Amino acid sequence: MDKFRMVFQFLQSNQESFMNGICGIMALASAQMYSAFDFNCPCLPRYNLAYGLGILLVPPLILFLLGFVLNNNVSMLAEEWRRPQGQRGKDPAVLRYMFCSMAQRAMIAPTVWVSVTLLDGKCITCAFCTSVPVETLGNASHPSLSQEEMKRVLARIPCKDIYDGQELIANEVAIRYLRCISQALGWCFVLLMTMLAFLVRSLRPCFTQAAFLKSRYWSHYIDIERKLFDETCAEHARSFAKVCIQQFFEGMSTDLAATRCHLPRKAPADTGEATEKLLGITDQVTMNTALKSWHRCKPPLHLHSPACPSGNGWAGEGQPPTHTPAPRREVAAYYSRV
Repeated sequence: MDKFRMVFQFLQSNQESFMNGICGIMALASAQMYSAFDFNCPCLPRYNLAYGLGILLVPPLILFLLGFVLNNNVSMLAEEWRRPQGQRGKDPAVLRYMFCSMAQRAMIAPTVWVSVTLLDGKCITCAFCTSVPVETLGNASHPSLSQEEMKRVLARIPCKDIYDGQELIANEVAIRYLRCISQALGWCFVLLMTMLAFLVRSLRPCFTQAAFLKSRYWSHYIDIERKLFDETCAEHARSFAKVCIQQFFEGMSTDLAATRCHLPRKAPADTGEATEKLLGITDQVTMNTALKSWHRCKPPLHLHSPACPSGNGWAGEGQPPTHTPAPRREVAAYYSRV
C-alpha cells in the first residue's frame, strides 16, 4: 500500500510530465490501431462517402474526448467555472488558459490518426472514387453509360476482386490518382498542424507575456489549492475517524468495567494529537457547513487580513466589534492633566 501511495504522490507532483506521456502513448496507440484496423470499403455508391469520411473523422473525435477524460484537470476546470462568485472573482483568462492547455494535449492523438489515415490513402480512395475524372484518365472511346451505371462501376474501384470497369478506367490508375491526392492532403495537414503548434507554443507568450504569466500562475494556484484542500480534508477525516473509533472503544471499555468491576484502561496518548488536527470541527453538521462554505464562498486571495477579520463568511457574521473606543470625556480629562 505504501508503494502505491508513493507512486500516486509522484504522479501528482509530476502531473504535467505524466499527462504528456499519456498523450504520447495515445498517439502511438492511435497509429497502431489504424495499422491493425481492417478497412473494408462497401464499394456501393450510397455508402462509400459515409464510410470513408466516418473512418477519417469519427475515431479522432473519440480520441479527442478520451484526451479530456484522462485529464484530471477537467473536473477542476468545471468546478472553477460553475462555482459561485463569493468573495473571490473568476478570471475568464485563467479558464481559457486551462482549457487551451488541455485541448492542446487532447489534440495530439486525433492529429496522428488523421495524418496516418490521409497518408495511407484508403479512406479518400473509398470516399471519392465516384468522382474520378473518367474523361481525363479513362477510355474516351468507351460507349457511354448512364449516370447511375457510371457511379456503380466507379464505386467498385477500391475492391479489386469485384471491379468490372477495366475498359472504362484502369483500377490501378484510379487508385494511384486518389492516393496521390490523399497523400498531398496528409502532408499539408501535417505542415498546418506543425505551424499551428509552433505559433501557439512559441509566439503567443511573446505578444501577451504579462497576461500569459498571470494566467499560468493562477492556473497553477488553482491546481495546487485543490490538491492541498484534498490532502487537508483527508487528514481531517483520518483524525475524525480515529477519535470517533477511540471514543467508541473507550465507551465500551467503560461499560464493561462498570459491569465486571474492572478499571477502564487509560486512553492512548495520541488522542489529543488527533483532536488538535480536527481544528475545532468535531461534528458532522459543522463539517458539512465548512465544505459548503468552501464551495460557495472561497476566501479572498488576500493574505494580509484587516485588524478585525470577518471570517470565511459562514460563522461569526454580524457580531459587534469587541473593542470600543474610549469615551470623549476621559480623553479630554487626560489631555487637561497633561
